[in-house]
Amino acid sequence: MDVRAGPLPVACRLVTVAAVVAGIGCTAAGPPTVTGLLPYFTIQSNLAVGLLAGYAGWLAWRGRPDPPPAVKGAVTLYITITAVVFHLVLANPASPFAMAQPDRDLVAAAGNQLLHTIVPLLALLDWAVFDPRGRLRPRYALYWLAFPLGYLGFALVRGLIVGSYPYPFLDAGALGYGGVGISTVFFAVAFWLLGLALVGVDRALRPAAGGGGRQGTAAAPVD
Repeated sequence: MDVRAGPLPVACRLVTVAAVVAGIGCTAAGPPTVTGLLPYFTIQSNLAVGLLAGYAGWLAWRGRPDPPPAVKGAVTLYITITAVVFHLVLANPASPFAMAQPDRDLVAAAGNQLLHTIVPLLALLDWAVFDPRGRLRPRYALYWLAFPLGYLGFALVRGLIVGSYPYPFLDAGALGYGGVGISTVFFAVAFWLLGLALVGVDRALRPAAGGGGRQGTAAAPVD
């Protein structure tokens, strides 16, 4: 049975869209407004997941092929970055860039968990279960850095204008541009390696040649 066909991927993607909407809605119900949240990578990556999941769900409903694997891989990487940075850097007391976590009411806490944990898990599950395997190339991991680096430029320019930065490791006022540059190199390498890991998992999940599946007869990418 091909799990990529039928109502299952449609239902799962609707759940993902609902989780994104609920997460942003719960978060915006507190002091931050929707427009105040938009400068955060968390919100941008969640919006990307929601839009792509909605589009992919519509394609699955119509029996059409999924969005290009490189696009799906990019969005999956970005939402994975959101989860990893939050849990290992921002919410980790041992991290030099830890942010004080406020006392959240039930609604705000639900929004926080949806955006940083639930949506990333749903996106990874969708990618692992429903995407065709063996179509990602190692060079994509380098291409996928374009958005995080573009976000860096946006955050720095915005910081010059409004005098605040969305994340401590981008705070040029506290770290100086040299410190931000060191942080940028570290995170860029980490994100590149995370992208390569995604490509590696994609290849590892590919059915063996001659296994009888349609994907098993495809030639493996060599670049």
